[in-house]
Amino acid sequence: MNEELQNKRHTLAHLLAAAVLEKYPHAKLTLGPAIDTGFYYDIDFGDGDTPGDTDLKGIQKQMKKMVNKWTEFTHREVSADEAREIYADNPYKLELINEIAEKDEAITLYTCGDFTDLCRGGHSENPKEEIAMDAFKLDKIAGAYWRGDEKNPMLTRIYGVAFDTKEELDAYEKQQEEAKARDHRKIGKELDLFTFSDLVGAGLPLFTPRGTMMRDLIVDKIMCIQAKYGYTKVSIPHITKSDLYKTSGHWDKFEDELFHVKGKSDTEFVMKPMNCPHHTQIFNSQPRSYKELPIRYAETTMVYRDEQAGELLGLGRVRSITQDDGHVFCTLEQIEQEVENIVNVIKEFYTSLDMFKEGNYWVSLSVRDMSDQDKYLGNPEVWQKAEATLEAVAQKLNLPYKRVEGEAAFYGPKLDFMFHDAIGRERQLATAQLDFIMPERFNLSYTDHEGNKQTPVMIHRAIAGSLERFMSIMIEHFAGNFPLWLCPTQIAVIPVAENHNDYAQSVYEKLTEAGFRVELDTSKESMGKKIRQAKKDKLPYFVVIGDKDIESNTVTLESRDTGESTSITVDELVVKLNTENDV
Repeated sequence: MNEELQNKRHTLAHLLAAAVLEKYPHAKLTLGPAIDTGFYYDIDFGDGDTPGDTDLKGIQKQMKKMVNKWTEFTHREVSADEAREIYADNPYKLELINEIAEKDEAITLYTCGDFTDLCRGGHSENPKEEIAMDAFKLDKIAGAYWRGDEKNPMLTRIYGVAFDTKEELDAYEKQQEEAKARDHRKIGKELDLFTFSDLVGAGLPLFTPRGTMMRDLIVDKIMCIQAKYGYTKVSIPHITKSDLYKTSGHWDKFEDELFHVKGKSDTEFVMKPMNCPHHTQIFNSQPRSYKELPIRYAETTMVYRDEQAGELLGLGRVRSITQDDGHVFCTLEQIEQEVENIVNVIKEFYTSLDMFKEGNYWVSLSVRDMSDQDKYLGNPEVWQKAEATLEAVAQKLNLPYKRVEGEAAFYGPKLDFMFHDAIGRERQLATAQLDFIMPERFNLSYTDHEGNKQTPVMIHRAIAGSLERFMSIMIEHFAGNFPLWLCPTQIAVIPVAENHNDYAQSVYEKLTEAGFRVELDTSKESMGKKIRQAKKDKLPYFVVIGDKDIESNTVTLESRDTGESTSITVDELVVKLNTENDV
């Protein structure tokens, strides 16, 4: 978001806090930032009255009333002791004050109207004049742990959405209504793709035959594409000694998110939260020569992370995560070609989904924050070469890229592919990440042409990423109306009456032999009910077979996407489906 809009949203967070204190003077304020679609404020209401969703209109009305006095922001710098005295009865603000003091940073208080808050700044200079009061709306109330840590107190988070104009707010609300209609949890249940069980546990999806078929289709499509570029499958166990992640450096970051496994021995095991350290051990299982490089491993396997229960959301955020994972081990000189290969795989895969097209995606060239280079590991000269190499690939392939400083991983720069879904939401999907650190941590090496030991570069690549999250996005993007290649069932054969069953059976067999996923509905239900079921299942096609079809040796083809009805021979139908399927 641009700075002006961010300042408006941040200002509205302050205004929200002020309005809450007017109605709930016992409340203790914590933090209230601007976010992508608006703002929120986390508040501790203690044992007193706590607002619910029905109270949002009243708070919003109070905000609009108070803004008339919000004509100027002023600020002053205070000492840590003075700040502690002001917020003596607020443990959350005291924690923030102590952290700021420890960093020896300035402590500032910002005031507008009669309201003062501990803040770093970034506001509208004259809220009354600059913020359109019909361009924001309090949206919802949710629970949130202080600082996102479930060991801390649970707070009440009040969300608001805010834009520059009422028209933008209206468009956003329309998008949200469309999003509700496309909710993958609703459609996934209707299409019988996945389910959850309290006996199994939250965040642990169970995939039905239809959902499993869809997962397999995604994996097979990616593997078929990347096999052309020399990727070979590997397989690793689901548990590992904790030593692996201590060596890789992931332990310090992920220890609290790991599922720990207790066995009969004293060895400490965990469920794997990622696969890359395992793949380094396959590479390191034998001496390597420059003649073998690049080496490319691919695997689709589950990893496990103990996500907070409040953050779980259908398939979008789960605890068992199926990763479409791949790693390349190569020389510095081979990076450009290997990244180009990965981009080509991404292009072919997302073209099959009609998403890789001009205006529908952009690429984040995620590089270092040059003002804070100490947080990145590795040689600055290697970083510079790697960033230049990624940019060269982006330019060569005419990718719509933007350099985004500070978004690189601590171990290397990356290309992140950002796609827009059918209702305009931006989704980060595929990625190619360079890694200079893990090969060093695991002492990976190869012998160069002069007989010297060298450290390879590691490239992490994901095409679909998490299959669960990817499926949630695709379900919502297509609203369940998947392209032919992705449909668990591609076509249904529906005889009008029992005396049409034999011919319908022969059509079913021909289509099945041709490699299509077909259902034959010879149930006793009426033809109308069979057709309604095919439409409810969002099948791309179904064929109806009656007397005239048998007489002419044809079928009547009904299309989901065009609504057209066509008389066609089975051979013509096979050609048509093959053409559409071959994307």
